[in-house]
Amino acid sequence: MSQALQRIDDARLALIGALAERNWDAVGELDTNCRVVIDEVLSEPPVDEDALREKLESLLVVYQQLLEVTTGERQAIFEEMSQINQAKSASKVYHLFG
Repeated sequence: MSQALQRIDDARLALIGALAERNWDAVGELDTNCRVVIDEVLSEPPVDEDALREKLESLLVVYQQLLEVTTGERQAIFEEMSQINQAKSASKVYHLFG
């Protein structure tokens, strides 16, 4: 495997690890690194196009998983904030009549 393809694979594996740990700081840094790696790979002399396509598609799958997880996390936070706001409102009513 060429060095360029290995760098894409390494970036993908690192993203998978950070996603599994829900380490959002690492995900942000790795996303930036992935963009740099892809830019570098695409600016280098051509590599095996089929292998490159396969590696980029596997990286895309990780990004799709990342999007699903972050959407779920955002929804969970929204629901939790809604419950907190409802509890605050109930507390205010209780204090008014208590």
